[in-house]
Formats: sequence, C-alpha cells, structure tokens
Amino acid sequence: MIRSKHRIRITHVGSLPRPSQLIDLMVAQNQGQEIDKGIYDKALADAVDEVVKKQIDLGVDAIDDGEFSKRGFAVYAHERLGGLEETGRSRPSPWAESRESREFPEFYSGEKLAGERLPTPSTMQMVCSSAIKYVGHDQLNRDIENLKKAAAKHGAEEVFMPAISPSDVVGNQLNEYYSTEEEFLTAVADALNEEYRAIVDAGFLLQIDDPRLINYYVKNPQLSIEDCRKWAALQVEAINYSLRGISEDNIRYHTCYGINMGPRVHDMEMKDYMDIVLKINASAFSFEHGNPRHEHEWALWEDLKLPDGKMVIPGVITHSSLVVEHPELICQRLIRFAEVVGRENVMAGGDCGFGTQAMAEPEVHPSIVWAKFSAMSEGAQMATKKLWG
Repeated sequence: MIRSKHRIRITHVGSLPRPSQLIDLMVAQNQGQEIDKGIYDKALADAVDEVVKKQIDLGVDAIDDGEFSKRGFAVYAHERLGGLEETGRSRPSPWAESRESREFPEFYSGEKLAGERLPTPSTMQMVCSSAIKYVGHDQLNRDIENLKKAAAKHGAEEVFMPAISPSDVVGNQLNEYYSTEEEFLTAVADALNEEYRAIVDAGFLLQIDDPRLINYYVKNPQLSIEDCRKWAALQVEAINYSLRGISEDNIRYHTCYGINMGPRVHDMEMKDYMDIVLKINASAFSFEHGNPRHEHEWALWEDLKLPDGKMVIPGVITHSSLVVEHPELICQRLIRFAEVVGRENVMAGGDCGFGTQAMAEPEVHPSIVWAKFSAMSEGAQMATKKLWG
C-alpha cells in the first residue's frame, strides 16, 4: 500500500452506483431472463471503464471496479463456489429477529416477510451439500481483466479489488455436508484463498469485506458481547488462514454493520471488537466513522495501539445518510485521526459501499454519492494543508 507520506490519500470501501443499463441487465438476469453474454460483458466492461475514470477525476487515489459484477455479496458464493445447491425457497432475513427489529418492530416489519417471498437468484437460500471448491475462475478473470484495462487506460496509481470473507459466506448458507461450522469455515477459506491469490497476483491490493464480524452481535440477541468476541476471534483465525501465502502489505480489511438506513442503536461498539480486528494480517483497516452512531469512537485510538506499519481508513463520508458532508467536517475527522495515529497512517474512506445490492439501487442517488466523494476530496486537501503546512 502507498502511505500518506506527503498528503492525506483517498479511497473508498468498494461498491459504487451502477449505470442504469447495467442494473437493467442484472434485474433481467435476476428475473430469470436469458441475457446475451456479449451484450452483458460489453456493458460491464464499459461501466467499469467509466467508473474508474470517474474516481480518478474526483481525486480518488486507490480505486476499484465499483464491484459492478457482483449483484450482492449475499449471492457471491452461489457463482464462485462449487458444493452449493438451491433449496427452492427464499433466504430468511437475518435482521428479522435481530436486536434492532425487536426494539423497532414497526420499522423492520418487512424483514419478517423476506423468507416468505418467491425466491429469485438474489434471494435463494443455498445449502452446502458437497465439498466446497472454487469454480469462479471465469468471473474472476473477467473482473481482473476489466479492471486492469481501465486502470491502465486512465492512469490509476493504486488499485484494489474487494472479496468476501470466509465468515460472511458461511453465514449466508445452510450446511448439510460438513460436521461442524468450523470445518465448513475452513473449507470456504481454502477455496477463497484461490481467489485472493489471483487478485494479488494481478497486481491489485486485496480488500477483505467482512461485515459479519461485527454485525453478528446485533443479529444474535441471545449472545453476550463476550460470546461474540470469542466467536469473532475464531473468524479472525479463519481469515488469516485464508490469506496464507499473501503478504499483508497487499491486504486491506473492511468491516461494517450491514445496516444502511436504520436507528442502529445496537451496533457492536468499536471498543468491543477493534483489538480483535487488529490481529488480522492486513496493512490497513477500514471501518465506520462518518455517521452519528460511531463518530465519537475516534477517541478510542488514544489508547488503542496501531501496530507499526499499519494504516487506518476511517469512514469520513457515510452511506447511511443523504446529507452531503461538509468538507470542513471531513477535514476535522481526518485531523483527529492523524493526531492520534500519525498523519502518514491515515487514509480517507467511506463507511460502506454505495451499491452493495444491485436489486435495491439506488438507495443513495448517484448524484449524491458523487457529491459526497467530491466533498471527501476537498476535505482531504484541507486536512493536508493543515497537517503538512
């Protein structure tokens, strides 16, 4: 990773607003329609080219492909892992019996109906019925090639590609093959290692997306904080196992809460998880900070010890509000972190992605997303002037 040695550098979490043509094709696929592969592949390549240019034009230093080929990480495993088969029914919402839905039942009433709807490829409950193996080579090679071409064409300085964590895959599938969840988790980690290595071998940074690590608490109200900490420690062991053979210099890690618009009063607090996260073999750690539920947590870093050579990527813009952050506020957020962990160890980022579910776009209108990115760029420039003079 390139450090912020001379200025505050800018990145984001991964998913970005897809163009309407690509969304239309994905919706058609989700409805079971036959889509011409050539038409889809061209639309995807054109969209990646456009979004790479957009990021660079807005001053983003470490760019990606917007996760444009991934309709959502909940269905990620269906396309890339063998050993899974359809159950013929919809996946129930993990939020239906969460701490949040228990306290705000009216707000989350729709979540209880999720499992009763007719299944689509995006909502289908999958079950592990045989040995897990990696089968997503075609999709992976296509994504790598699209991003390579666009990055070279537009002169990207640093490129990352997100991939899902083993824990998040396991959390979305039923298991009828492995004797324990630990065995299932290890098998998924083995398979994903193949994808992780290919991303790094292509010359990209690998970003592990792992929302389940900290939203496990809100989704399991029967468990205590200590229960969830013990569980999280096991997930971190699996992540590190899945990253074997890859230098941590090439790895970023992101975790978040999996909720966009919501009250968020039961989010697991940073003080209860960050010491565990810092044991992950990664060079940079991305987390939520740019929203009213978590902005205060910067102060924890006065006591948290950031390991030597590591970086933080706090969210300074958020996906959980339509309000465009003021550049001065973004500047203040960055300076707070610079003062507690060192300016060279801070990179500006977002709380989460802005296009995580293609079937649900646009939750935040693209024009607002890009206004947020523009504000992030301006705020980082302000922070650079104050930190470097």
